[in-house]
Amino acid sequence: MAEIKRTIVVIGMGYVGIPAAALLADVPGHTVIGVQRRSKRSGWKIEWINSGKNPFEGDEPGMDELIHRVVLEKKTLRVTDDFSVCKEADVILIDVQTPTNTERIPEYLSLRTVSAQAAAYLQPGTLVIIESTVAPGTTEHVVKPILEEGSGLRAGEDFYLAFSYERVMPGKLLEYITDFPRVVGGINEESTRRAVELYKTIVRREITPTSLLTAELAKTMENAYRDVNIAFANEMALVCEAMGVDVYEIRRLMNARHDRHMHLPGAGVGGHCLPKDPWLLKFGVDTYGAYPVPMRMIALAREINDSMPLHLVELTEQALNERGVHIAQAKIAVLGVAYLEDSDDTRNTPAAPVIEALQRKGATVVAHDPYVRELEGYELTRNLEQALRQADAAVIVTKHKPYFALDLAWLREVMRTPILVDGRNVFEAATVRAAGFTYKAIGKG
Repeated sequence: MAEIKRTIVVIGMGYVGIPAAALLADVPGHTVIGVQRRSKRSGWKIEWINSGKNPFEGDEPGMDELIHRVVLEKKTLRVTDDFSVCKEADVILIDVQTPTNTERIPEYLSLRTVSAQAAAYLQPGTLVIIESTVAPGTTEHVVKPILEEGSGLRAGEDFYLAFSYERVMPGKLLEYITDFPRVVGGINEESTRRAVELYKTIVRREITPTSLLTAELAKTMENAYRDVNIAFANEMALVCEAMGVDVYEIRRLMNARHDRHMHLPGAGVGGHCLPKDPWLLKFGVDTYGAYPVPMRMIALAREINDSMPLHLVELTEQALNERGVHIAQAKIAVLGVAYLEDSDDTRNTPAAPVIEALQRKGATVVAHDPYVRELEGYELTRNLEQALRQADAAVIVTKHKPYFALDLAWLREVMRTPILVDGRNVFEAATVRAAGFTYKAIGKG
C-alpha cells in the first residue's frame, strides 16, 4: 500500500492522547503534533515529551522506547500549547477529559473549549475524531455545532466528523490501542470511511464501522456493564464476610465454568471511566432519547461501588477496636493512592474517600504510593518505612507489586500496632495472622 502523508493533531496529552499520538507518529508518512495547555498540573508534559521522555511513572510496556523513537530519532512527534497548528491538520483527534459533576451531569468545559479552539483553525477536508467518552448524542448535538459555528464549515460536506472510543487502561496503554477491536462511527459514510482508514495504520484487530450514535452508546454501555458486574462481586464479597468464608474461593469455583466470569471485588472503583460513564449513558438517554428510562440497575451498581471505600474504613475501625486502639488516636498508613495497580493514575481514586473518612474520625493518615508524584490535598510519601513507622494499621487500597513483597516480620517490627487491612487480596489471611497481625479483608470472613 502506498505511503499516505498525513499531519495529525492530537489535542490532550493524557492517558489516551499520548499513546495515540506516539503510535500514529510511528507510522511512515505521519507527522503528529500534540496539543497540551500549560496548566500547573500538566503543562510540564510539553517539555518532558519534547525531550523524548515518557511522562507515565507506572509500568507501561514499550512506552519509553516508542516516545524516544518518534521524538528524538524519527522526529515525527512534538508537543505544543499553540492551537494554530490545527490549520495544518489533515486529522484532528480530541482526547480531553469529560467528567461528571456532583449532580451526575457531564461537564464538557474542556471538550467545548478545545472544540472551539480547533474550529477557529479548521480547514476544508479535515477529519475530526472525538475519542473522549461522551454521553450518547454529544458529538451530534454539542461538538458538531461548535465546530460548524467556529469554522463556518458544514460537517459531512466541508469537513468530516467521527467518534471512535478508546479502550485504554494504565499499564496496557499501547496494547489496548493496537490489539483491541475498534469501533468507528461517523456523521456520514465518508467520515466513517476516512476514520477507519486512519485507524488501520495502528490497529491490528477488527475495525467495525457503524453509526455515530451506536458508537457512543457502545462505549458507555460497555463501561456500565463492567461497573454492574463489579458491583455484583462487591455485594457477594459482603455476603461472604457475613457468612465467614472467602469470596475469592467462591469466585474461583464459579469461574471454573467457562461461561461464567465473576469480577474481582475490592476497595472501590476508580479511574476516569467507570465512575462516570454510566451517568453519561443515563444523561444521553434522558436528554436525547424519545422517552425516559429509569436505569435502576446502573444507579444501584454505582451506589454499591461507591460504598466500598467506606466499608474498608469500617473494617479498619473494627480491627483497631479489637486491639484496644481508638481510631482518633491512631496513625494509619494508606498503601496505594493510584486507582489501578502499578500505575500513577489517581483519577477518582478510592483512596481519597478512604483517607477523608479516616480523617473525619480523627485518625492521622499518611499515604504511600511508589508511582504517584502527588495527590493534591493529601499527605503523600514515596518512603514506605516513613508511612508505616509507628502506624497502628496498614490499609491496602491499591495492589501495587511492591506491596506483595512486604516482609511481615519487618512490618511487625516497624508498626506500633500489628493490624493489616487488605482491600485488594494481596495477602493470605492465615499467613498474616500467623505472623501476629489482626487481619481484616474485603470478602474474607
